[in-house]
Amino acid sequence: MSTSIYGHVIPENDQTAARRENLEKIARLVGNLYPNGFRRTNVAGGPGGEDTVSALARAFRRHEPLTAGGSRPTAEQLEAANAELNGVVVRVAGRLATPPRVMGKAAFVHLSDGAERLQIYVRRQEAAAVSNDSGREVEEEESGWKLFQLLDHGDFVGVEGFLFVTKTGELSVHVRALQFLSKALLPMPDKMHGIADPEIRQRQRYVDLIASGLKVEAGEAQADTQTDAPQTSAPELSTREVFERRSKLVTALRRHLDDHGYVEVETPMLSPIASGAAARPFETHHNALDIKLYLRIAPELYLKRLLVGGFERVYELNRNFRNEGISTRHNPEFTMLEFYCAYMDASGMMDFCEEMLRNAVQEVTGGTNVCFGDAEFDFGRSFERLTMREAVARHWPERHRRIGGRAFEAAWLEDPALVCRLARFLEAVGTTYTTETADETPAADERSRAYGDSITEIAWSQAGADTQPEADESEAARALVALFESVAEEKIVRPTFIHDFPKVVSPLSKASPGNPAVAERFELYVAGMEVANGFSELNDPQEQLERFEEQGRQRERGDDEAMQTDEDYVRALAYGMPPAAGIGIGVDRLAMLLTNRRSIRDVILFPHMRPRRSQQGAARPDGPPTDAADDDAREHPSGS
Repeated sequence: MSTSIYGHVIPENDQTAARRENLEKIARLVGNLYPNGFRRTNVAGGPGGEDTVSALARAFRRHEPLTAGGSRPTAEQLEAANAELNGVVVRVAGRLATPPRVMGKAAFVHLSDGAERLQIYVRRQEAAAVSNDSGREVEEEESGWKLFQLLDHGDFVGVEGFLFVTKTGELSVHVRALQFLSKALLPMPDKMHGIADPEIRQRQRYVDLIASGLKVEAGEAQADTQTDAPQTSAPELSTREVFERRSKLVTALRRHLDDHGYVEVETPMLSPIASGAAARPFETHHNALDIKLYLRIAPELYLKRLLVGGFERVYELNRNFRNEGISTRHNPEFTMLEFYCAYMDASGMMDFCEEMLRNAVQEVTGGTNVCFGDAEFDFGRSFERLTMREAVARHWPERHRRIGGRAFEAAWLEDPALVCRLARFLEAVGTTYTTETADETPAADERSRAYGDSITEIAWSQAGADTQPEADESEAARALVALFESVAEEKIVRPTFIHDFPKVVSPLSKASPGNPAVAERFELYVAGMEVANGFSELNDPQEQLERFEEQGRQRERGDDEAMQTDEDYVRALAYGMPPAAGIGIGVDRLAMLLTNRRSIRDVILFPHMRPRRSQQGAARPDGPPTDAADDDAREHPSGS
C-alpha cells in the first residue's frame, strides 16, 4: 500500500482537511483533477505567443479610466472603456492570488502568474464548469458557480471570457467558462508579511516565491490608500525580482562577451584531476571505468587548452564545486564566468573587466550607483587600483600604528621577515586581546588602555621571537596575503583592483617582468568581497611544470587545497600557447551586490543547507538545520 501524503507531507488540520474535502467534490464535478494542459489565446501578442496574466495586464490596463483622488470613474468613462474591451475574448490561466470574494450571486478573485495579477468576475448563472475528462462544459445547472465555491486560495484555474472594467475601474475578465487545473492542498503564506524565517525562504524557495508575490500585491494595494509621501530609498526587491535581476545580469555579461568576439564553450564538469584553482574538491567514482573523478573546481585549464588549439577568445558560464566551508559569501556549488583572451595582459583584462561590469550594472539597474547595506558606490567611476602592499598600508589599524616603540611604516611590508612578524602579531592580538574596545569605549580608563598596550608589546615581542631573521619566500608571501585579508579586504568598499600578488600563491600566473617574485595577477574587490580574479597566463611549459611540482610539495606538507599536477595541460602548453590574460568573475557575489542581498543564499534559488533530522534521526532536506553552524563554517578562498 502506498504512503499517503496526509500526515507525512501535509499536516492534518482543519485547513488541509477542508481543502481535501473540496478536492473530492471537484473530482465528482469535473473528473480528472490534474488535466494535461490549458490552451491560452494570444490576443495580447506577447513574446511567448500566449496570453499570460502579465501580458494581458500590460496590453489592456491602459483602458482603465483615469480618476483623481481615488474617486470612481464616471458612467461615460466606463461605457467608453467597455465599448473597446467587451469584444476581446481571452483564455487565461493562473493561481488564485486572493481568497474568493462572494457578493450575492457574483464573485471576484484575482489570478496571478507570479508577476502580475488580473481580476476575474464570476456570475452565478452565466459561468459553466469545464469537464477535464471531455473538455466540454459540464451539463449541470450553475456548474461554474458550484466549482467556484469549491476553490481555495492558491488553486490554479483557467478561464474563458471577455474583458471589461468594473465600476471601480479595474480591468477584469467576465468569466463564461471555468476550468479547474490544480489544487493547493496546503494554505498560502501570509499575504501581508510574507515569510520572515530565512530558513524557510531558502529551503522552500517555491513557498518564498509565492509569498513574495502575494506580499508585493498586498503592498501595492496598501500604497493606494496612503498619501504621496516622498520616497527616501528604492523599494526592496521581491524574491522574484531578485532572480529576474540575476537573470538580466547573466544575459548582460553574455551579450557583452558575444559582442566582443568571444565564443561560448562548454568544458567537462567531471575530471580525473582536480586542478585550475586552490581548493578542496568533491570526489566521485565512475563505475564503468572504475576510476576516481572530481567535480570541477574551475574550468581554467580546459579553456586555456582551447587557446592552444586556436580559439583566441573563449568564455564559459559554468558551475563550480568546492568541498569547503559554507557562509554568507560561500556556497559549495556556485556560478563563475570565466573567459580568456589571447595577446592581452593583466592590465588590459582589468580595463575590459571594468568596462564590462559598468555596462552590465547600467543595463541591469538602469544606472551605475549601487546600494549594498549601508554602503553606496558608483560603478561609473574609474575603479581604483592598489598593490596588495599599498592596500595593507592604507588600512593598517590605527590602534597598531605604534608597535614596539616604533611607528608603523609601509616600508616594513618590503621586508619578508617583518611581514611574517606582523602576520604573527595580528594573529596573536586577534585571539588574545583587542584594543578597539578600550579605544572606542568612552568610559574606558587609562588602566585598561595601559593593559592593552602591554598585551600589544608582549604579542609583538613573541612574534619577533617566533620569526626567523631570513624568512622563507613562501612563508612571507602567505603572510602578506594574510595581512591583506585581515586588515584591508573588508574595508574596500568602492570597486578596487588589488594587484601585485606574490608569485608563490599564484601558480598559474606569469611573473611580473619588473619583479620575478610578483605575479601579474589582480583581484577585484567591492563592498569587502572578492568579485573577480584574473592574471596574465603562464605559458612556459617548463615553468608551469615546476610550479605544479611546488604545489605537490605543499600537498605533501599537508595543504590539501594545493593543485594537482596536470601533465596533459603541460603537454598542451608544449604545443605553444599565445600570451593571454584570463579572469573568473563570481556571478553569485555580483548578483548580491546588484540586489542588495547580504547572503549568497538569497541569490541562489536552491542553496545547499544542512539537512534537518527527523524524529527517527534520518536526514531530511526540507526543514531547519540540526544546528546553526552553517554561517560559522570556515570560508573557502574561492572567488565564487
